[in-house]
Amino acid sequence: MSLNGFTIQLLIGTKLTVFVAVGALMLGLIFGLIGAAAKLCKNKFINLIAGSVTSVIKGFPELIVLFAVYFGGTALLTKLFHHYVDVNALVAGIFALSLIFGAYATETLKGAFLAVPKGQAAAAQVLGLTKKQTFFHILLPQVWRHALPGLSNLWLVLLKDTALISLIGLADLMNKAQLAASETSKPFTFYCAAGLLYLIMTTLSYVVIKFFIKKVNKYEIA
Repeated sequence: MSLNGFTIQLLIGTKLTVFVAVGALMLGLIFGLIGAAAKLCKNKFINLIAGSVTSVIKGFPELIVLFAVYFGGTALLTKLFHHYVDVNALVAGIFALSLIFGAYATETLKGAFLAVPKGQAAAAQVLGLTKKQTFFHILLPQVWRHALPGLSNLWLVLLKDTALISLIGLADLMNKAQLAASETSKPFTFYCAAGLLYLIMTTLSYVVIKFFIKKVNKYEIA
């Protein structure tokens, strides 16, 4: 497969794709934890807000969420500051994808928290552990064990959803493939090359995920 000298450009695009995906993953996990905590909160109003936000985000196509953050953010900031404010495409891309990831991660993490036996926290308090120690040393490790399979699937979806950011001008893998295809009139070649690079990324992710699942399962508490 001849790439007509565009190999380096595709690799540069792949680097940006991975950067955006990892950034969205980290921020999305924070959103997911906040959403799960809100849904598990005893306050019905907080439950309603959390449920409504996640439902709205999941109800819209990913592309609309991306455009809403990028173009809507620009319009909102321009109105607030009374002069044109251009939202950074990279920030918008990461934020939009993290919202999508966080909305789905909320349900995964909520289920993981509910899967941890309630007696674990009570036993930790009897042993004299603080709430912070109980959360980070007793509950959270077990939550990750229950949530990791579901979060892993969401990560794979997120990695492929990064292809959308090319539509707001970011020079990711798909954007580089489109440019190369346009300049060489070989769309099949470059889209196949991009598909192969996505496949490599997802395969490597799967290997890493299996490693972490095996590792966290060592801490299973009967």
